[in-house]
Amino acid sequence: LREPGLNLRVVQLFRDPRAVHNSRLKARQALLRESVQVLRSRHRAEPRGPARHQQQQHLLLPPGLLGGGRAPQQQHRAEFFLGGALEVICQAWLRDLLLARRAPGWLRRRYTQLRYEDLVREPRAELRRLLRFAGLTVPPALEGFVLNMTRGTAYSSDRPFLISARDAREAVHAWRERLSRQQVRQVEAACGEAMSILAY
Repeated sequence: LREPGLNLRVVQLFRDPRAVHNSRLKARQALLRESVQVLRSRHRAEPRGPARHQQQQHLLLPPGLLGGGRAPQQQHRAEFFLGGALEVICQAWLRDLLLARRAPGWLRRRYTQLRYEDLVREPRAELRRLLRFAGLTVPPALEGFVLNMTRGTAYSSDRPFLISARDAREAVHAWRERLSRQQVRQVEAACGEAMSILAY
């Protein structure tokens, strides 16, 4: 960021963790390997000895999943790793958010945040904001593309990572119909600090 030969800008994209968890649950098998890698990154980064997050470990796991300290049953293996991975993701978000709050002015001028929900609700305004931040102009074709991708006629809730023109506004609240109250409470407990900073 301080390299004078570069004009580097950072845009960090966030999404409501409840919606993230919902999407990850729907694609659990496809994300199994990625979730294991995320969990391994926590173990490589954490200091030895008890840490604060260890008290919250397994917060997002289905009740009774680790009964008696045994390894998770085969049918719950994906949920085990997905839940743990989301906790790691939220902890990383919180570190980033706190760093951005304390950052000196030169860093704040080169960093901005984008919430998925804001982009979906106001795609043109958010696109203009992002390109202005990057010092770029908004080509009309790009504006049309963003509008088309977020206002398509279809929405496939069964294929959450399909890149296609669809009504992305439906994806914003899909978690409300899919997650149980217990799942919502667990995500909010694990990700509450980051959610509060991001106004979720």
